[in-house]
This record gives sequence, structure tokens and C-alpha cells, in this order.
Amino acid sequence: MRPERDNIAAPELPGRIKWLNRSEPPKMAELTAAGPVLVHFWDPTQLNSVRALPYVVEWNRRYSPHGLTTLGIHSPRFALTADAEVTTEAIERLDVEHAVALDLDYAIWHDYGCIGWPSLFLWGQGGSLRWAHRGEGEYRATEEAIQDELREANALAELPPPMDPLRATDEADVLVPVPTPEIFPGGSVAEPWVASSGKSHLKYEYEAGEAWIVADGEGEIGVTLDGEALEPIEISPAALMKLAGTGRHQAHRLELDVTDGVRVWAISFAPGAPV
Repeated sequence: MRPERDNIAAPELPGRIKWLNRSEPPKMAELTAAGPVLVHFWDPTQLNSVRALPYVVEWNRRYSPHGLTTLGIHSPRFALTADAEVTTEAIERLDVEHAVALDLDYAIWHDYGCIGWPSLFLWGQGGSLRWAHRGEGEYRATEEAIQDELREANALAELPPPMDPLRATDEADVLVPVPTPEIFPGGSVAEPWVASSGKSHLKYEYEAGEAWIVADGEGEIGVTLDGEALEPIEISPAALMKLAGTGRHQAHRLELDVTDGVRVWAISFAPGAPV
């Protein structure tokens, strides 16, 4: 959405934060003096963050030659991604090329007043807030806001047309059914469920397009969907992994058999297109 005021200034970035894909910590005043800056708060094991990531990566590829700077801010949602090594491995695996801050103590998160993942902020040249969005969606509108800022700097810029939606649920005119809420088998986002002898089976019913799991440890997860065994999921070392789904909103019965010692942090559900 467009901000209610046109004088919200970009917070300066803390100098003590470690950055990936960048040799020195960036200075927001310098970046916004050169052009617009897109700031993306995310966690590489949080489903909504990862679903939005391909758009951010593609915007960086398309528009960095025209003056856009893209900054990823990793503010951990789960305790396992407060480990810098785990997060670094995940970011490399996801082929993220723009700079990413390891905001492990939430310094940047609090400066921006974030309340959820993912969160996007677009700062115009000069450092004023031009666009903000929390959660998935609004991809076309976000890209158009980026283009508006680039044309402010160069009215003759030859920019590509906005991206086509990557998923059917991202189409502007699709009414998407609400998926089953995220499940925390350990009782909360802060406490994982740990498989052990006599406690290695999870069973849920859900309605969604896809089911995903956040887990870490060494071992595997056997997956049964509606009574049919699927390929087991290998767990090593920590990741967000897809369990099942076709992209269509349907009701399912999910059963998981988990190797002893594997920690399950969350089971998340992606929206699906209406059947």
C-alpha cells in the first residue's frame, strides 16, 4: 500500500550487522541517494517468505541495472534460523544473489516496526517511503511501484512489463480459499516437537493446496496422504520442505512417521486455487 504520509524516512542500518553477498555493511543514506531501495524481511524456513522470494529475486535481476537496490533482512522466526550457519546455508541453497543481513537480534526488524513475515518496504530516491506490504500477494502492485520510482529518476527508462503471476493463486482476480492455519506440534513457534521412541507419529487433517514442514536433525519423515504412502522426506540439516500438494484447494488426511531425534517446528499450508 501507499503510505499515508510522504515524509516517512528510511531508518539507517546498524553497522554491527553481518551481511551476506556484500563485503561492507550498506548505508541507507548512500543507497537512497543513488536510487530506490527495496527492503525484504524474511526467514528462509518460513513458508510465506519463501513463496514471495522468487518475485524479489526476479525484481532484483530486472531492475538493479536500472538503479534499484534490493536488501534482504533475515530476522529469524524460528530458533533454528537464529544460527548463522543454518541461515547462510539456506540462503545459498535458494540462490539469493542480493545482499542479506543476518538480523539475528531483530535490530532492523524493530527499527522498521515489523509484525510479520514477509514484509516489504520500498524507499524512493532520497529516502522516503513509497510502498509497503506485509504477507504474500500484491506482487503486480509492488512491481508497478518499483517502476514508478525508477521512472521518477529516469523518465526515458525502458523497463520490462510486469511479471506474469508465478502461481494460479497469485492472479489478481482469483478468489483463494483460506488454508488451514499453521500447526506447531510442539505447542508454540518457540518449541519444536521432538520425535522419540513411542512418540514418532503425527496425524492431521487439513484443507489447502500444499502442505509443508519445518524440521531439522538427522533422519527422515515418512509421509502418508489420504492413506497412500508418498516418497519419504530426508531431513538434513534444517529446512522448509514440501510434504504434499497439487496446488488445488482440497481436504486431505496427513500422517507423518518421524525418525527419533528429528525436531518438527511447524507444519504450514499454502493456499490453493479453487477446485
